[in-house]
Amino acid sequence: MTPGAGTTRRPRLDPRPAARALHDVGRGVDVEHDGTTLLRYVYVPDDVQLESPRPYLHPLRTRRGDVVTALRPHDHVWHKGVAWSLPVVGDENFWGGPTYVRDQGYVQLDNDGSMDHQAIVRLDVTSGPDAERVDLVHTLAWHTQDGEHVVDEERALAAVVPADRDDVWFLLFDTSMTNVSDRALPLGSPTTRGRENAGYGGLFWRGPRDFTGGTLLAPGFAGGEEVRGTRAPWMGFTGAHDGSGRQSTVVVVDGATNPSHPPQWFARTEWFAGVNPAPFFSEEVPFDTGATLRFRYALVVAQGPADADGAAALAARGRALLDG
Repeated sequence: MTPGAGTTRRPRLDPRPAARALHDVGRGVDVEHDGTTLLRYVYVPDDVQLESPRPYLHPLRTRRGDVVTALRPHDHVWHKGVAWSLPVVGDENFWGGPTYVRDQGYVQLDNDGSMDHQAIVRLDVTSGPDAERVDLVHTLAWHTQDGEHVVDEERALAAVVPADRDDVWFLLFDTSMTNVSDRALPLGSPTTRGRENAGYGGLFWRGPRDFTGGTLLAPGFAGGEEVRGTRAPWMGFTGAHDGSGRQSTVVVVDGATNPSHPPQWFARTEWFAGVNPAPFFSEEVPFDTGATLRFRYALVVAQGPADADGAAALAARGRALLDG
């Protein structure tokens, strides 16, 4: 049975909530459910400046404990599980590593900025008849490599574990960014700077090494990298785990009110597993002084494989949470 078809969760005999939030103050937050750590949100990373220090989510696990993210893979050490990562913010890089320069290719510049923790302003665990939920609200200040404060951000994360399924959970990501600098900071990508079909940037999921060669999923589609650069309201990935041989599926849903919705998608399966709704894939998104931009996403983590129809059903559940 594919995740999209659904499975019935057995009634809980223990009325106490199964979800917990464990706060490692000054470092990160773990979200557990029924003894499994579903996610760790590292909000004060110890990364070097070259990797554009910024909060990230790793590991993400299915409800049976399979890991579906990678951290600092040797081919791209600035890839961090699931992270809000922007390679072109005006002349600044909040992705990490080298910057793509038109007619030159990738060049290592002194422009790797950081997204710096300010405060955890909310951390709540709630339980209802339909779901258990952990909500976190985090404020950040973005600084260029030379220390200039250019962006203020408020982001909200929610881990939602539904009561009617025992094989799936949802991560909601909501960010509002305000340009507090004295200049425009248009958001772009290597493609807007001249590299064909490489428009990555935004909420980026890097899958584990063993997902390489897996299957990309989109509306009416299950296949490979030929889907990169197309527009869709959601996209997903099915991969197999080393050791257990089990399969898992991750689906990312783009918020309907996001700039450039439905976005073009950056997606890989041949070199590595990656899915990224890129609102500035081939055209820059203006970000003027004093302006605020908001982006919202749902990420679905499911046990087992999915075909295009099963992934569509998972995406619909994520969409309902975003719109609810």
